[in-house]
Amino acid sequence: MVHAIRFHETGGPDVLTWEEVDVPAPGPGEATVKHGAVGLNFIDVYHRSGLYPLELPSGIGMEGAGVVTAVGDGVSALSVGDRVAYATMPLGAYAEERTMPADRLIKLPDAIDDRTAAAMMLQGMTAEYLLRRTFRVEAGQSILIQAAAGGVGLIACQWAKHLGATVIGTVGSPAKAELARANGCDHAILYRKEDIAERVREITDGKGVAVAYDSVGRDTYIASMDCLRPRGMLVIFGNASGPVDALNTGLLAQKGSLYVTRPTLMTYTASNEDLYASAASLIDVVSSGAVKITVNQSYPLKDAAQAHRDLEARKTTGSTILDI
Repeated sequence: MVHAIRFHETGGPDVLTWEEVDVPAPGPGEATVKHGAVGLNFIDVYHRSGLYPLELPSGIGMEGAGVVTAVGDGVSALSVGDRVAYATMPLGAYAEERTMPADRLIKLPDAIDDRTAAAMMLQGMTAEYLLRRTFRVEAGQSILIQAAAGGVGLIACQWAKHLGATVIGTVGSPAKAELARANGCDHAILYRKEDIAERVREITDGKGVAVAYDSVGRDTYIASMDCLRPRGMLVIFGNASGPVDALNTGLLAQKGSLYVTRPTLMTYTASNEDLYASAASLIDVVSSGAVKITVNQSYPLKDAAQAHRDLEARKTTGSTILDI
């Protein structure tokens, strides 16, 4: 029997339960994937806690990698035995095996194994749309990445450095600062001890950064704005400290005619064309060695609750996977 993590009510990590589930045969346009590894992401916490409401009971997880074991009618782009990965709805990646839309699966090259793929798809495609489409980072620009030692942060630091940017990141400890610097961050700011905006102004000779990427949300968005140059862009793409419920747009004028956006990966990969282009760009930059994916933590899938506790307590760095 196949097992999966599900939850019947929203709340803390303890609502996650290890259950036997039925895996339906693939219908038209679907494929069944036997997972080799599953990715852990902060959006999973938002789903579990109820911040992003769902119909319950529900599976959880948006990212996984494995092998195709069956395909439904009308599926021609995939065959049984193909290695694939994904970072997309519908939820349910925390499972040993699942059936899902075949056109949302990405074929993997032999050089990228399941654990690497499960660690990179959601965070890596997030970094892709942030750096290449939400605000197109160019050589010579200075940028700020909040939570630079996190999963998206470490990938984005490497990718932005590869693009020729000066990368400034915020971190919570000297160990995380060292990790960020090892992954392309030119200047690591200890946000618990240093004034972020003041340090950014020092680093940029008073000019500020072209863009601030902020996945922390409520606790940091004002500081992120204070780091921007006139007409700079604030990109809020996460809510680790809580959502930014109300933004006084007058602040955007006061702080230099700023721009602000709240993008999501789901929007940027909604069409298959965008999804495949984003995945191809990520696979290319990883295959070239310009961006390295390191799994810093792993847990058995049945211990997903503990993985969530550690993630929320900021005990994790970089990418985390759930082993099957």
